[in-house]
Amino acid sequence: MITLNLIEKFLEPKKLAIAGVSRDSKKFGAVVFNDLKKKGFEIYPINPNVDEIYGEKCYRSVDELPTDAERLFIATPKKETAEVIKKAAEKGIKMIWIQLSADTPEAIEIAAEKNIELIYKKCIYMFAEPVESVHKFHRFCVKLFGSYPKIEKAG
Repeated sequence: MITLNLIEKFLEPKKLAIAGVSRDSKKFGAVVFNDLKKKGFEIYPINPNVDEIYGEKCYRSVDELPTDAERLFIATPKKETAEVIKKAAEKGIKMIWIQLSADTPEAIEIAAEKNIELIYKKCIYMFAEPVESVHKFHRFCVKLFGSYPKIEKAG
């Protein structure tokens, strides 16, 4: 079960790698990269085709990430997600968030086999503060209808 505790744990250090950062500024991978940067996140962008993106050093693969990259956000096409998770597991990454529509049953199964804490079927925009615009309204609706993640109480 994906709890609010897990989501907060993922976001708390405000430092993560993003697989699928696009050179096309209109694609989701580019938009989320730029938005999270504006929100104060330190981002390690991953794109296999470039050495630099939006003025930042870009990593061609999860394998190349520095050792302090402990969280990975995946915004790749579905067909690439399972392979990215395999590489993340080999790298020792223990927390992964797969953006809506990038998850597959195979990717979820691999994460479970590798004991990776996994968030999926959740939109990062509803949780990365400050939550703004349509995402704020969407979060309100999800809370209203009871499908917002719950806080898991210790004990």
